[in-house]
Amino acid sequence: MAGTWLHALIAAAPILTVLVLMVGFGRSAAVAGLAGLALAAALAVGVFGLGAGGLAGAGLEGVFLAATILWILLPALAIHGLQEARGALATLRDALARVTAAPALQTILIGWFFGLFMEGAAGFGTPVALAAPLLVALGVEPARAVAIALIGHSVGVSFGAVGTPVIAQAELVAQGEAAIAAATAPIHGVLGAILMGAVLLSAGAALAWGWGVLAAVLFLAPMVAIAVLVGPELPTLGGALLGGAAFVAAVRRFGPARAGQAIEGRALARAGAPYLVLIALILATRLVAPLRAPLESVAIAWSLPGGFGASVRPLFHPGTMLMAGFLAGGAIQGARGGELRAALVRAAERLVPVTVALVAMLILSRLMLHAGMIDALAAFAAATLGAAFPLTAPLVGALGTFVTGSATASNILFTAFQEATATRLDRPVLLMLAAQGVGAGVGNIICPHNIVAGAAAVGIAGREGAILRRTLPA
Repeated sequence: MAGTWLHALIAAAPILTVLVLMVGFGRSAAVAGLAGLALAAALAVGVFGLGAGGLAGAGLEGVFLAATILWILLPALAIHGLQEARGALATLRDALARVTAAPALQTILIGWFFGLFMEGAAGFGTPVALAAPLLVALGVEPARAVAIALIGHSVGVSFGAVGTPVIAQAELVAQGEAAIAAATAPIHGVLGAILMGAVLLSAGAALAWGWGVLAAVLFLAPMVAIAVLVGPELPTLGGALLGGAAFVAAVRRFGPARAGQAIEGRALARAGAPYLVLIALILATRLVAPLRAPLESVAIAWSLPGGFGASVRPLFHPGTMLMAGFLAGGAIQGARGGELRAALVRAAERLVPVTVALVAMLILSRLMLHAGMIDALAAFAAATLGAAFPLTAPLVGALGTFVTGSATASNILFTAFQEATATRLDRPVLLMLAAQGVGAGVGNIICPHNIVAGAAAVGIAGREGAILRRTLPA
């Protein structure tokens, strides 16, 4: 047992290095990831016997997988930038604020539906940065506004940024992304109802609980259905759109008076054009068999001796759908070529530090897998946790997000570990992967990175502790 313990400690050293540098010393994910990668490479060669070919193969896998994820993030951020530059986001926010004058219902519309919509469309901190200031403008106390935004958007993080966290998981294990999405959604459905209660409590006792329950059901029901029937790209975005539209209709029919004249429907459609195009493309390519088959048949794949390799279906990839949504939606809005190029350039600039961190973390995870370090950790976890392991799986995901600030990064770090441990214990692998993804999503609520960004967005930098005290019980 002592040998197993020592072997596991050595295997865990790269991940522990990342955690210590980020939590203990406040280093960025890029710096911590590179340090962890350097240590992993040294241990893989010096202790676990991985050769030069193994280092090269793992490195190529990491770079290739990073490119497939970045192809999602680039157009997603470009859409977000174009929407901000053209005032489309302001139009969408104003439309929600004008639905009703009741503060309780405005809080639900912004802190729940708008935050989830932005999580599904862009992710990576945008929901809190956009929703919290608007809640403050509606009269919500700043720390309370950030807490509401943090809790509300976390319900959709597992399927945020057009499914990136689940897609990242599927790239690392043998399970398909559709299967992981279908396993993750029901857990989020149950947990989401609890988190809606936390939103209502954070917003104050004056909120109407009946409306909160309705809002939860209207988002969670389509979210689960879309995840099970379509896949990981649209559950959060589609659930927010369908549920939000139904909630607005209910408020107009049964709720208090509006806050002002509603925004004209054509203006709303133009403002939401990139998202509407994206949803149409993903639904068509996933559900229309004659269209899906030829798109899936085109693949870019490579392999090397030793079991190294990866593949991508470029025409079926959500990044391609996002780029089409960006170009077609921008054209519908009247954006010219220069505006589109500028949005892409700004998005690429924002991705520079993200790229370094993503490549480092992915190569780190592939090195640990191919060198046998993940197996060593799984053996130790199976021997020490045993039947209790399923209870700890979500906590591992939450820890990863707490440290890295990203559910995607948490999944990259720990998905292979969750799979290997579940296999050793003969537990359902899909369930453990779903628990990892859900834990990673909920970890956004208490993630220091998100809390600091939210506090800065509403002008209360230095009062992050007040926000954490509101979100920690959730």
